[in-house]
Amino acid sequence: MIEQYVLDLQEVDETRVAVVGGKGVHLGGLSRIEGIRVPGGFCVTTDAFRRIMVEAPSIDDRLDQLSRVNPDDREGIRTLSAQIRRTIEDIAIPGDLAAAITRALARLGEQAACAVRSSATAEDLPTASFAGQQDTYLNVVGPTAILQHVSRCWASLFTERAVTYRQRNGIDHRAVRMAVVVQRMVLPDAAGILFTADPVTGNRKVATVDAGFGLGEALVSGLVNPDVFKVRDGEVVAKAIAAKQRAIHALPAGGTQEVAIDPPQQEQPALTDAQVVRLVQLGRRIEAHFGRPQDIEWCLVGADFQIVQSRPITTLFPIPETGDQENHVYVSVGHGQMMTDPMKPLGISVWQLTAMVPMHEAGGRLFVDVTPRLATPAARAGLLDVMGRGDPLIRDALETVLDRDDFVPSLPDAAPGGPPPRGVRDPIETDPAIVTELVERSRASIAALERDIRTKTGPALFDFLLEAFEEHKRVLSDPLSLQAIMAGMEATWWLNDNLQEWLGEKNAADTLTLSAPGNVTSEMGLALLDVADVIRPQPEVVAFLQDVEDEGFLDELAKVPGGTEARDAIEAYLDRYGMGCVGEIDITRPRWRERPSTLVPVILDNVRNFEPGAAQRRFEQGRQKARKKEQEVLSRLRALPDGDRKADETKRMIDRVRTFTGYREYPKYGIISRYFVYKQALLEEAGRLVRADVLAEQEDVFYLTFQEFRDVVRSNQVDDQLIQQRKDAFRSYHALTPPRVLTSDGEAVTGAYRRDDVPAGALIGLPVSAGTIEGRARVILDMAEAELEAGDILVTAHTDPSWSPLFVGITGLVTEVGGLMTHGAVIAREYGLPAVVGVEQATRLIRDGQRIRVHGTDGYVEILP
Repeated sequence: MIEQYVLDLQEVDETRVAVVGGKGVHLGGLSRIEGIRVPGGFCVTTDAFRRIMVEAPSIDDRLDQLSRVNPDDREGIRTLSAQIRRTIEDIAIPGDLAAAITRALARLGEQAACAVRSSATAEDLPTASFAGQQDTYLNVVGPTAILQHVSRCWASLFTERAVTYRQRNGIDHRAVRMAVVVQRMVLPDAAGILFTADPVTGNRKVATVDAGFGLGEALVSGLVNPDVFKVRDGEVVAKAIAAKQRAIHALPAGGTQEVAIDPPQQEQPALTDAQVVRLVQLGRRIEAHFGRPQDIEWCLVGADFQIVQSRPITTLFPIPETGDQENHVYVSVGHGQMMTDPMKPLGISVWQLTAMVPMHEAGGRLFVDVTPRLATPAARAGLLDVMGRGDPLIRDALETVLDRDDFVPSLPDAAPGGPPPRGVRDPIETDPAIVTELVERSRASIAALERDIRTKTGPALFDFLLEAFEEHKRVLSDPLSLQAIMAGMEATWWLNDNLQEWLGEKNAADTLTLSAPGNVTSEMGLALLDVADVIRPQPEVVAFLQDVEDEGFLDELAKVPGGTEARDAIEAYLDRYGMGCVGEIDITRPRWRERPSTLVPVILDNVRNFEPGAAQRRFEQGRQKARKKEQEVLSRLRALPDGDRKADETKRMIDRVRTFTGYREYPKYGIISRYFVYKQALLEEAGRLVRADVLAEQEDVFYLTFQEFRDVVRSNQVDDQLIQQRKDAFRSYHALTPPRVLTSDGEAVTGAYRRDDVPAGALIGLPVSAGTIEGRARVILDMAEAELEAGDILVTAHTDPSWSPLFVGITGLVTEVGGLMTHGAVIAREYGLPAVVGVEQATRLIRDGQRIRVHGTDGYVEILP
């Protein structure tokens, strides 16, 4: 292969990213867009960089060391990266390479002032922009200085910030190479940045222009505040003109200097409105060429705009694809399911195939289009009522969109009449036998699934699963099951509303539902206390579990004194609950049965923090508190005017809520039980593909949709490139924060609590379980890393049923996501834990180990000194 050290920008197209890096590819693309002016220049290719790296074999050793450094070890990264940079800068550029660069420079004019810009192969990509991670040098004059700054750009691949960025994004240091762009220097009257989508809200129809005098470096470095213009539909819709006291200008002999702006000019806009609109029109042309919103660096020279850089905006949350031009409003599924992490394609498609309503994918998350329900008054009122009870931030965000009269169509109700009255609808007899019957139906359906799937392989398995998905939905939509769930929920709402009105009691149902029978999720947490009771008397078992590192520990456990009983207890737990895991709605997540070591830290916490018999005592204490509360409430009601009627009605609702609220958790348990059966069969099929050399790894199928997996089984062929693209995309989705509400314009609409009844500095959330508790905050993002002490308060992003084993060992709960009837809230009430959910950025604002006070009745958290 002939090495090519220099390419003119006009020779570069989108296929050459491995040769000229992300910035070079984008500049090459820009230079061929009609009507877009790009300063002339050339790229020093990655072949040149590779040649330089070969000149310094010692770099290999340091790269090995660097790959082993923890991303949080800033001192280690700083030291090693500085050593690598010095080594690269000290390498003399070989004569033939220097000559190639000098010849290209002569075409620009040997003494022409140039900008020398780094262009890494993992830079300015759709999934990782690396903005600002490598170096740019402005107004470099003369061949000697240009060559010196090319070396500096090569070395800047190993700045501390670039190394840390790569490590945190899972990018191998050796997989990235550095090209360098050398362009004729532009000496602008004004410069700045154009975002073709609003970088704050994500709205794709609103462009934002930042502008200042002189070189754009003054804005990028934060030396001055820019003028900010917002443009929509060819019109400036908002602007803020800053006092620009300083600017950066180029010096004739090279380099730049900071200068003061004359006072009369400081508050003059850097651009006219007409220039801003014209610039945005150019930006839309660039956006159309690259097919996604762009972050564009521009310069104004006289009357002309020149574009010196364009990169994708990687922080925008993607928009669901619908194929139409209509307005849509989407609500996040993950916020309702308490799992806002990205899902793999197989997980997304299986959830879609088993869901009761259509769902749309974006950014590895699922959304429901609620536009039709927002369009008519009755449906809108019902939706807002349900959303408001579940997550006030979603309701407020929807109301924000509705306040824009032109976004959601307004249609008449299909039939006269408003929303149904609040209260208990669809009366159902308060009979525990109903719950027993529903549970038996679910168990029978799962048993039939387990029996019938055993003989299915190949294409027949996928045909069978499509039928099983229909049975799955039939079980979920069982009218009696839905009635039972709603009976428990609406009785809870009735109790809270009426007892607050009659007795001034806030959230009285929280105590009345303590230790309600038949809640499979709360039983899951208590059952792990029973496992701890078996292990606690066996010191050898405890010591063994403290050193568990792999998933084969259960077989080894039996060799330890007392280990057989311990293993049997854990196995029995896994037989009943082993289909659970964090993020359980994603079928691709490893289940406890597949990764039992996840439970070991929780078991050890229970061994350390509890006495024998804690599960039974805890349940009984909750039941007694609920009974005492019931007696107190009924007694107080009977002392009121019309008290007997109020007491009788309240007693009926208490019986109803205690009969049905536990069942609220069972359908999800049924879903996850079925999912584990599906997953085991699908993994067996993937294993056959691995043995047939169709797949490299069994779990590669997680990056295919269900239909794509089915096609691979039929054809025995797989697109390896597609799987790699999906893996890269999935990794990038972790950096995105899914919005509660998203519009088809790309706007992430943020709701607010709009409360003024909390202390200054308090973190506001939704009260879901009454009481006030003070203690040490334990900020835990991974259940497997939990290490709790008695009295700790759990602070985390979100909790699904799999987190319930941790709930028995804490005294309070704070989450960033959640609603009144989500699983974490239900279990917190059953365990009597004061809880506040929906606290925005709780895991960032509360530090691990801080003392906090959780006001579960009033819905806020105080950080204590």
